Amino acid sequence: MRQGKEEAICSLEQAIDLISVVKEIHELNSQELNKLLRESEDFSIHFVTEKGLEIMIDVEKLAGFLPLHLIAVLMSSDRDESLLRYLLCGIRLLHSLCELAPRHTKLEQILLDDVKVSEQLIDMVFYELLVLNNYSLDSSSVPLLHSALVACSLYLLTGCISSQWQDLALVIVAHPKVDMFMDVACRAVHLVVRFLQNKLSAQRSDICAKSSPTAESMVNYLCQQCEASLQFLQLLCQQKPFQERLLRNKELCRKGGILFLAQSILKLHSPYLEESSTVMAALSRLKAKVLSILLHLCEAESISYLDEVASSPRSLDLAKAVTLEVLELLKNGLSKDPKLLSAGPDRTYPMGLLQLNAMRLVDIFSDDSNFRSYITVYFTEFLSAIFSLSHGDFLSMWCSADLPVREEDATLYYELFPAAGWALDSVSSSDLSNTTNLEFTLSPNNNMSQASYVHQRTSLFVKMIANLHCFVPNICEEQERNLFLQKFLGCLQTDPPKLLPSPAFISGPQKAAAICRNMRSLSCHAESLIPTFLNDDDMRLLRAFFNRVQPLVNPAEFEENRVQEEEQFYVRNNHMDQADDITRQGMMDDKDKSLTPSALKEIDRDVKNVETSGLDTSSTKGKNAIDNLVESLRENTHAGVQEDEKVETVQTEEKQRRKRKLTIMNDEQVTIIERALLDEPEMQRNAASIQSWADKLSHHGSEVTCSQLRNWLNNRKARLARASKDARPLPGPDNAFAGKQGGPQQGHSLRAPNSPGQETGPSNTRGTRIMSRMNTSENPEAPEFVDFGAAEFVQCKPGQFVVLVDGKGEEIGKGKVHQVHGKWCGKSLEESGTCVVDVLELKADRWVKLPYTSEATGTTFEEAEKKIGVIRVMWDSNKIFLLQLQ
Repeated sequence: MRQGKEEAICSLEQAIDLISVVKEIHELNSQELNKLLRESEDFSIHFVTEKGLEIMIDVEKLAGFLPLHLIAVLMSSDRDESLLRYLLCGIRLLHSLCELAPRHTKLEQILLDDVKVSEQLIDMVFYELLVLNNYSLDSSSVPLLHSALVACSLYLLTGCISSQWQDLALVIVAHPKVDMFMDVACRAVHLVVRFLQNKLSAQRSDICAKSSPTAESMVNYLCQQCEASLQFLQLLCQQKPFQERLLRNKELCRKGGILFLAQSILKLHSPYLEESSTVMAALSRLKAKVLSILLHLCEAESISYLDEVASSPRSLDLAKAVTLEVLELLKNGLSKDPKLLSAGPDRTYPMGLLQLNAMRLVDIFSDDSNFRSYITVYFTEFLSAIFSLSHGDFLSMWCSADLPVREEDATLYYELFPAAGWALDSVSSSDLSNTTNLEFTLSPNNNMSQASYVHQRTSLFVKMIANLHCFVPNICEEQERNLFLQKFLGCLQTDPPKLLPSPAFISGPQKAAAICRNMRSLSCHAESLIPTFLNDDDMRLLRAFFNRVQPLVNPAEFEENRVQEEEQFYVRNNHMDQADDITRQGMMDDKDKSLTPSALKEIDRDVKNVETSGLDTSSTKGKNAIDNLVESLRENTHAGVQEDEKVETVQTEEKQRRKRKLTIMNDEQVTIIERALLDEPEMQRNAASIQSWADKLSHHGSEVTCSQLRNWLNNRKARLARASKDARPLPGPDNAFAGKQGGPQQGHSLRAPNSPGQETGPSNTRGTRIMSRMNTSENPEAPEFVDFGAAEFVQCKPGQFVVLVDGKGEEIGKGKVHQVHGKWCGKSLEESGTCVVDVLELKADRWVKLPYTSEATGTTFEEAEKKIGVIRVMWDSNKIFLLQLQ
């Protein structure tokens, strides 16, 4: 008993001694420590404290005990300012020892080679970040210490693990607590951003009165720590292993953790420090870096980040809010004189690739079905204003191989020792007026030439227009058809937004001619960017859009330039059923006549009623732009019309060539991949499978790349989900859940009871309960079910959408049939009268027991999802009802 007490007392004394040692020698950098060690013969440091006490420190023991000691302090101390200060001293000392290790074999063996100590170092950093998430914004000193401690803890890993980011990423991903690290690291950085924003907002009185010379230096320090921490995450996200693991983190991707961080950074603003070139440049680099993180996630090949985001309405709304911030940022950036990309006249601080990254992100989002219409609504006005620039300004901005000043990217060279020292000195001193500013080195990333930057900028501008103009039937929603064109034409009829400088715009009679001239110049310049920056598909859509707009904006000039084609008529895309029929009928009736103005008016009136509803034309003067839509079908040049995906000639061989990358496959290729999806419904999550099928599909038509196939799969999934969500009840008050008696029922079609060739039978009690429940006010738009007996048997097929019910007739959920023949987990589906279904929308509790259990699928819905990755279950065929989508 006495021995245990003595050991505890001894340990306590060692801890107290270690605390005093840390406080005394953390101010010694690695060079100073190395000098003291060289003067010693026993690998110890003889040190005289400020109080005049001479102490001797065994450096070998210090290095071995320090990581575990700091963990113990984290667990036992109060979460106050003194804890942050001591932890920063400890991290600073650990960093110096790690820097010293390559020069001394004993230190190297302990800190760099000893697996146990390395694990303690990593655990210490992980746990420290967790503790740092629990600090409030109240204390005046906490933001300074907190931001420094987050950055220093992260960069300590580069000293004790590896300075190579690829190696560091592999070590972190292999750690059993990697998901916790990702979560707490992002949360800690997010809190640093909030500290920074509070400081930016609180500087108004100090900066306006010029009473605090340290106000700007304090903000600049917080910017540096925030940028360093964010840069750490950015560089890890560039490493594929870390990137793929991050995409599987539900908290950060599916639930929007990364988006919350991005939104906070994009909202950073300081109207009172706009004259500070260092602060404004730092804020710009912060925003550029967080956009870079989003870009790396969006461009990942293994898992679709946008697919993960769209899986939750909450995260999808958050993504749209972030998109709006990016659009506003892009508007502000593109509306400025390119010369203002420099941070200041006295010294140029790199601003980061803010505009370019923003344009890259808008290019990706505008090509996604979940964001295209959103971007159309909020960005078209700005795009239309750009084409209203004077021709000279437009050429210098978008059709030139040079810009006065371009954006410059840079990497912050973070130095842990001085960063920690500045924060410790600042909170210890009451007078900071004599404190020198701390500036870290910014290493420019000169991996992009001036010409390459300018051409990328123009090509992204072209791609945005092509994406917004693109309409692919069965992928895009019907209300998106012509949305960009209509919005663009409407915006051209109004004054440009105040965001852009008005003297640069052409107005009055010359406006229409200037717009057409700018469009022709961009089209010619874009041709020169193929194939390095643009592809033929981008170019076709750009010309198609311009050929739709120009005759409506300036019909007189277009009439002079167009090529007459009396023999050939053009009709609407066959997917535009109503408009197509009306146009065909008008042409057939007048096939022996020329198209007179009166005939065109009749066709115009009908087509306008079909496809241009919702466009406000009240402010239009003279000939309305919409009134020209049909006339443009006749007046468009043959070349222009061929390249418009919504207008086709009788030469149907051009149809496939005009489609956007969402429809890059021919019918045979689509059939092949649809069959493959029956056996592999989650193909989009398997990078190896996507690569394999992309290679196979390329043998049956045009080349299909891995990214194109993944994009097609993601949009197919979005289309199916949208179809399932938009299912509506069939009209008529007499729909009932009726069926004939006799025989097992293996499938039930949701068709109206009065369908041709069908008899209705007596009501089914089980089905009636379902109908009464699903048709309550709680489910006003739920699909109606009709039960047919054996005489009207409908066999389930893979890929069909169904509703699952339990033995009481209560709905369990909605899903998609995966397998109907053969064996599943050792059971014959035919003999057991079952099907295998992927549950897409679960109404029951996740812990409900499955009717058919196995070791491979588990016993509950939750276990099935964990084991398989999707809720795939066996279900009785007589409890499955086919869902016909209306």
